[in-house]
Amino acid sequence: MQVIAVVSDVHGNLIALEAVLAELDRLQPNLVVHGGDLALHGSRPAECVDAIRDRGWPGVLGNTDEMLWTGPPGDLPVPTDSIKWTASALGDSRLAWLRSQPLAWRHEDEVAVVHAVPGDVWKAVRADAPDSELDVVYRPLGAAVAVFCHIHRPFVRELPGLTVANSGSVSLSLDGDPRASYLTVEDGHTTVRRVEYDLEHAIVDVLASTNPSREWIAERLRRARHVRST
Repeated sequence: MQVIAVVSDVHGNLIALEAVLAELDRLQPNLVVHGGDLALHGSRPAECVDAIRDRGWPGVLGNTDEMLWTGPPGDLPVPTDSIKWTASALGDSRLAWLRSQPLAWRHEDEVAVVHAVPGDVWKAVRADAPDSELDVVYRPLGAAVAVFCHIHRPFVRELPGLTVANSGSVSLSLDGDPRASYLTVEDGHTTVRRVEYDLEHAIVDVLASTNPSREWIAERLRRARHVRST
């Protein structure tokens, strides 16, 4: 049996990532793919990028990855000082690696991964989107299982001839469950997996950092819900 894991939206949370890595070490999937958004909004961006890059995982570009060199689009309320802090912590080599990530990854006609929607790292498809919307957006990827990330709300939806799934997020969950989330595809069967990690340790680690958004990040971690940035 072939097992492909999709791990996304780490957001610089090394403590959560290490818990997921420990589970992956036990599970031993054939392949792990990252879904982007690896660094911004956390206390350990460089360590998280290194952990993924050093393992040689293929993956895709995320919207908060892109923000590290473009800044936030329009009037999106993301503090630019936090972006600058993260970019500085990463340094040129890691930023270049992030910039090299493609918009889509696929394994034959079995599994395709994008961060948000094909060709766009920003557009958000809701977890409660109708089947018709999921079909129109993700069937063109041409894979039996289409995985996207971005919304921090994991789910699996079975459509005729197509499974659409969201991996959820390793950090900063938005569905009220603070555990890390990732996805596995095993011979076409898609499963959301949740992983307990030391949330309080992660919050202490964020608050002890010099990330200018540390209070906001800590509150997001606590609530596992959207919190307006300041």
